[in-house]
Amino acid sequence: MPAPLYDYAVIRAVPRVEREEFVNVGAILSCPGQRFLDACVAVDPARLRMLDPHVDLEAVQRHLDALVAVARGLQGSGPIGQLPQRARFHWLTARRSAVIQVSPVHTGWCNAAPDTILQDLMTRMVLPPASSIRADRGR
Repeated sequence: MPAPLYDYAVIRAVPRVEREEFVNVGAILSCPGQRFLDACVAVDPARLRMLDPHVDLEAVQRHLDALVAVARGLQGSGPIGQLPQRARFHWLTARRSAVIQVSPVHTGWCNAAPDTILQDLMTRMVLPPASSIRADRGR
């Protein structure tokens, strides 16, 4: 039997929406076959400040924390956080014109533990090369 499929999207911070410049700040991974949905974030303030020296880093982090809470279905994540995993994934990956946006959804084979795939996505797509910033899977 083949490995189950997973879907992922990269979370982007777009401090000045009108300029459409962004920094990758996280990833969302869904593997329905393993009943897995999670998000991971890591914000590099210096990279965001290069796009907008006046970016509200606390607001960006609050929004990212809310996405992680919804992905995990944590208490306090509101009605969206109580939806089934697949519905939450589709809500999280819906197109937005806001400071926090997501990439198109991509698909792959879940031939490793979903946690491992999520961390690999963070390393490849979000963290700067040789970064000392560690991906934060929530607070």
